[in-house]
Amino acid sequence: MPSIILSTLNARYSHTAFGLRYLYANLAELQPEAEIVEFTLGQRPADLAEQLLARAPAVIGFGVYIWNALEIAAVAALLKQIAPHIIIALGGPEVSHPPDLPPAADHADYIITGDGEFAFRDLCRSLLAGGRPAQKIITGGTLPLAELASPYPFYSDQDIRQRIIYVEASRGCPFKCEFCLSALDKTAKPFPLDDFLAELARLHARGARRFKFIDRTFNLKIDASVRILAFFLERLSDDLFLHFEVIPDHLPPALQQAISRFPPGALQLEIGVQTFDTQVQQLVSRKQNNELTEQNLRWLRRHSAAHVHADLIAGLPGDDMAGFAASFDRLYGLGPQEIQVGILKRLRGAPINRHTDAYAMRYDPNPPYAVLSTRDMSFYDLQRLQRFARFWDLLANSGRFSATVPLLLAGQPFDRFMRLSEALYQAAGGMWQISLKRLFELCHATGVAALGLDAELLAQALEADFARGGEKSKPDFLRRRENGANLNAANPMDTKAAAGNRRQRRFQAAPPA
Repeated sequence: MPSIILSTLNARYSHTAFGLRYLYANLAELQPEAEIVEFTLGQRPADLAEQLLARAPAVIGFGVYIWNALEIAAVAALLKQIAPHIIIALGGPEVSHPPDLPPAADHADYIITGDGEFAFRDLCRSLLAGGRPAQKIITGGTLPLAELASPYPFYSDQDIRQRIIYVEASRGCPFKCEFCLSALDKTAKPFPLDDFLAELARLHARGARRFKFIDRTFNLKIDASVRILAFFLERLSDDLFLHFEVIPDHLPPALQQAISRFPPGALQLEIGVQTFDTQVQQLVSRKQNNELTEQNLRWLRRHSAAHVHADLIAGLPGDDMAGFAASFDRLYGLGPQEIQVGILKRLRGAPINRHTDAYAMRYDPNPPYAVLSTRDMSFYDLQRLQRFARFWDLLANSGRFSATVPLLLAGQPFDRFMRLSEALYQAAGGMWQISLKRLFELCHATGVAALGLDAELLAQALEADFARGGEKSKPDFLRRRENGANLNAANPMDTKAAAGNRRQRRFQAAPPA
């Protein structure tokens, strides 16, 4: 039985807990007494507590993040009720900024802030030797990266076969964008590049093909970026997939040349544009050359096969609906394959919190702490943007509606999709649990009713998208079209009524007793 358990809840099974592997790698002589136990959101807290208690540990260390803070609080509360003798230590971004702490902190014996690789090891040494440090909050030290033991050998063979492999060539960020916790970093520090490439080679030799770089600024040091890309260009295969987060206004020729050599499907670039409003950029300390950003996005779409995932943030201090709409339309015109519309979140410790009073920033008290209203955006505005973001993911970012989306957005992309998303929300009665077939039907009905599109023209675009997806059960409007119906004569909002209670129907269909 392990004396030490390192645990967290990942958002999905395909994700891996990179931080836990760093902690495990740096436990030194305690490593044989430790085990990594990962869970996934959606599992019952009692079931997780049972699995942890079955291992009879002395210490449990949880990684606490914005997406799992409530779940870990629930598990920790159960553990303290059932086995109060077990020491619970918390670490991670959600608990690194006392006194601003989540409810999980109430159930912890110790909290480690900041970098925890050595601090957690030292705490475990003391606890297993019978000591009990007096201070609940322990400050993690900033470590020379070359002194850290490598986490990469602790990806299992199953991880490599089935999950995303997280790697980092550098840690930290030199920029001071106030909405990001990286604004607290003094600078970005690179890992020794030769050693890092050797680790990548070992992972690749074991079969790893899905690499996600967590560097905040992969293209900060171009020489290092080009060497890393060259490493993968030498190992191209049909199943290779790479994800990098890049600075939007820094794409010099050497990097362009390397990027242009990757085939379709191999390279995804996450590009944080966030806003094109220069006044908002200045207010939140974001340095971004908008003209260079536009040039680089155009180059990527015209001269590379990279998949561009561009980010915008709604609800920043000083931004209003008109300003966000202008940023969206400007970004859409540059043609990225995906636009991630995110709602501003109040990250604990982030400098954005200095604007709370001046800009009347009101945040949800529950994770992920999304902004609810601001001086310049009402609660209703942000609710509409939440719906916009959800339906944008379903239609545009999914890639399933590539023929239809340009037709829906022609002329005024933001305004038209806002109208469409509101109509979809009303017709569907919500934003979730919408089957793909139903989504096609709703898209046709609302595209005609809310946007005034020609029913036949829209049906042609949707039919092309439906056929490309390989689905078999056709939407109702396509079946009517095949039977010769005039779609423009039909009631565009005459969508299928909701079915009755399924459980009751099963009883009605059963033979009498």
